[in-house]
Amino acid sequence: MAGMLSIYAFYFVASICMTIWVAQTLHKNGRVFLLDVFSGRPDLADSVNHLLMVGFYLVNIGFILLYLRAGDQPETAVDGVEYVASKLGFVILILGAMHFTNLLVFSRMRKKHAKPEHAKPVVHAG
Repeated sequence: MAGMLSIYAFYFVASICMTIWVAQTLHKNGRVFLLDVFSGRPDLADSVNHLLMVGFYLVNIGFILLYLRAGDQPETAVDGVEYVASKLGFVILILGAMHFTNLLVFSRMRKKHAKPEHAKPVVHAG
């Protein structure tokens, strides 16, 4: 029992640390994209950036907690290491997917709000 609690604790702490690191990286570097999208409105860019980070935390921490119980309990030390490794590996894949989803969202927002630099004015005949 104590061994399982240690395994759960290690998985939980490692997963939360990875989530915090990815969230902080997205928050710091995503701000640049959002400032470009919301040019002239840094308050709005910072607000959206913060809301995205909160959503990222909620989704990932929810997944981490739900995934804690999934799978058979390990019976040996080797099983325990494999158990934690497979769980952390899956969490890392989910964090990577969330990271690329955020990048996709930022990219689409940036493209949507981009103004063509060399656009020619439309001349209406008539």
